[in-house]
Amino acid sequence: MGRILTVWVLTRALLLLCVFHLLTAPGPDVTSDVSVIYQGWYEVLRTGTFPLDDVTWQYPPAAALAVLSPALLPFLGYAPAFFFLAFLCDAAVCGLLLYTGRRPGRSPRGAWVWVAGVALLGPTVYARYDVMVTAVAVAALLAGARHPRAMGALAGFGALLKVWPVLLLAGAPRGRATRRSWTAAAATAFALTLAFLVAMPGALAFLTFQRDRGTEVESLGALVFHIARHLGWRGEVRLNYGSVEFLGPYVPLVSTAAQALSVAAFCWLLVWRLRAGAWSASTPADAAFVAVLLFTATSRVISPQYMLWLVGTAAVCLAFRTSRMVLPARLVLAATFVTFLEFPIWFSHVVAGDPLGVALLLVRNGLLVAATVPACRNLWRQTVSEPRGRPRPVPEPVSPAPHADTYASAP
Repeated sequence: MGRILTVWVLTRALLLLCVFHLLTAPGPDVTSDVSVIYQGWYEVLRTGTFPLDDVTWQYPPAAALAVLSPALLPFLGYAPAFFFLAFLCDAAVCGLLLYTGRRPGRSPRGAWVWVAGVALLGPTVYARYDVMVTAVAVAALLAGARHPRAMGALAGFGALLKVWPVLLLAGAPRGRATRRSWTAAAATAFALTLAFLVAMPGALAFLTFQRDRGTEVESLGALVFHIARHLGWRGEVRLNYGSVEFLGPYVPLVSTAAQALSVAAFCWLLVWRLRAGAWSASTPADAAFVAVLLFTATSRVISPQYMLWLVGTAAVCLAFRTSRMVLPARLVLAATFVTFLEFPIWFSHVVAGDPLGVALLLVRNGLLVAATVPACRNLWRQTVSEPRGRPRPVPEPVSPAPHADTYASAP
């Protein structure tokens, strides 16, 4: 544990130096989203309404809580307070994984994955509110084994922060655990949505803004246009709906194809859910990791901070000794480092679509696909079928009762 904490302190010190501009990484300033966009939203949200005229607001209503959170530390100023709160969320995740790793049947590998993954993604981690969402998601997965209602409530809250944590419910064990977690998630999401609808106008405006997005230049589908640009395709790259996207002929077709792939991913998860018959201690986390991988790889938008979702869920998987997600987790870590190279370091090459930019996207997106395939295969084999038949459920390790020797010798 000492080595993990040492590496965490050293790497996080570097990240803080970067976001406070004491060290400068090549490429665009990753902190501008906080100091310009988030702070702009903050000024609107504090008046009691959502940014109805800003198409870059594409988040569920509880995201307002993350954007408003620096108000808890008004003496620091908006951006420094945001960075400090992101740092605290990072520390909380590391602490949860370290605590989990010391329990029977668990492993410190999960903490190592988190420490390494955040460092590999670079200062973007502290300059986006995704680290706050991931902290909620990690807490939900770790609570799921013993407290399904807590898992559901946290997943429901996370879904209202940034939608994707609803995928954490994919692996809830059948029966009572599923009913409790799914009911708690639905109740939490409904109650929070209703509260925002009553208290603040425009709580659901993000649905329209998300619908109108195009194909972002870092996504898997964008590779079609990166290559087509060199073959005479007449389109353009432009800042659109808050991200750099392709606009022009056939873009709607590719965006629709990406959405069709996401639907196919959902169908695969549904078939897996219906056929799965054995749950080990790691299955809820493994299934959540697979679900997030599927929907990230098929998304028409793969922003750099999305990698944090994968790092967080992969870290929870590897906190369990029964998990079969070791190889996919390693591939995700490799993809995370390539993501840091393409943003912010060489993002200009990605936007230009030159050989270096295309190569970076081919490697990063190729690693995501390469992680998704074995992750799906391993989950299926572990829970649906084995080469020699259906596996038996692996029981949750139980800690010995305190003073067991005393009870054994009692009359």
